[in-house]
Amino acid sequence: MRVGLAERADGKWANFETAVWVGRQNGKGGVFEALILAKMFLFDDELAIYTAHEFKTANDTFRRVSSLVENTPHLFSRLDGRYGIVKNPSEKGFNLEGGRRMRFIARTSGGSGRGFSADTVIFDEAFKLGAEMIAALLPTLSARRNPQVWYGSSAALATSEQMHLLNERARTPDPGRLAVLDWGCEPGVDVHDRDSWYASNPALGIRIDEEIVEAELRAMGEASFRRERLGVHDANTGESVFTAAQWNRCQDINSKAEGRLVFAVDVPFDRSAAAIAVAASVDGGIFVEVIDHREGTSWVVPRLRELSKRWRPGALLLDPGSGAGSLLRDLQDLRIEPRLINTRELGQATGAFFDAVVAGRVRHLGQPELDAAALSATRRPLGEAWTWSRKGVDVSPLVACTLAHWGVSTRKRAVGVTNLAAALEAAQT
Repeated sequence: MRVGLAERADGKWANFETAVWVGRQNGKGGVFEALILAKMFLFDDELAIYTAHEFKTANDTFRRVSSLVENTPHLFSRLDGRYGIVKNPSEKGFNLEGGRRMRFIARTSGGSGRGFSADTVIFDEAFKLGAEMIAALLPTLSARRNPQVWYGSSAALATSEQMHLLNERARTPDPGRLAVLDWGCEPGVDVHDRDSWYASNPALGIRIDEEIVEAELRAMGEASFRRERLGVHDANTGESVFTAAQWNRCQDINSKAEGRLVFAVDVPFDRSAAAIAVAASVDGGIFVEVIDHREGTSWVVPRLRELSKRWRPGALLLDPGSGAGSLLRDLQDLRIEPRLINTRELGQATGAFFDAVVAGRVRHLGQPELDAAALSATRRPLGEAWTWSRKGVDVSPLVACTLAHWGVSTRKRAVGVTNLAAALEAAQT
């Protein structure tokens, strides 16, 4: 706050842009709550806008700030009477005495802020912030006397356009009126070094427990742990198959699966992790979700047995040419016969998944591990087709979703797919 709200001798903000990069649950939301209150009650902005990628984040921030204002009499008294707190389904915010306003916008729900003339814009969840949104919102500040832009996020994905631009500018001799406050570690950090845990998580030992971080490391695997907990930014490859706009357009946290579920499993060749995904038909497309993604492979077969018993899926798909091929014998010992995908089908499955995403016919929840894989994946030639390259990136969540998607797409044409529940019951008998 001291850095971001520093002033020049002429009374204007020292920084036009301030970025806060820090891992989850470390208090970034608290920083923004204090900033919002300051912009409303201390600095008298005529209009301030808080924008997040998801409606849930924007709404949660609004509710927390609303609670603070409603329970603080001298702040509540400065609202504009009965119209002071705006809680409409399509609009959240505050109206203050003198006509000043604070608004909360979700970027995925069509809100852009275009047409507003704002004094402050706060971009939360900046890892999903692209050039299109910046182009829509930054011109709203051009006519203001003393405007500011704030960004907040955990570590950048490979295609986090604005974050990479800001980080690159911050390292130049003349970055302009920009401050980047980054708690992240450098690439190659030892994930077991607890001093690095503390260096990248200011809340560790206060609101984050060491035991929880240790459990996260085991559950996430090293690559995801580096990004999500140690704040290591993904490399700015600029070569990913999907654009951020294409992938983010398919996010729908309200999707509901219909009909029989299809599972798929994938293991990278180094066997460092594994991923299990599910797919099912939904209105207008196919829903995909990563059920589990963990370090190592010893957990996979027991987990598949548990999921099969609980959900009675229509099929389980795997590519025997991948690291998942080594699971085949253990699955067969349980009399579970997966549907095996050959090289030709793998290319077809990848192409079908790509086409469906571009056309907006895929639905996903915006899971960090799947987002990271999808937004950093590149192509690997496969005869006359192509599939996902595994070079330098754990794409197992994306591969598993691709196979599960293919299983649903071709379900009516699939022949000889074993009913997993029946096989399990026979094995138990």
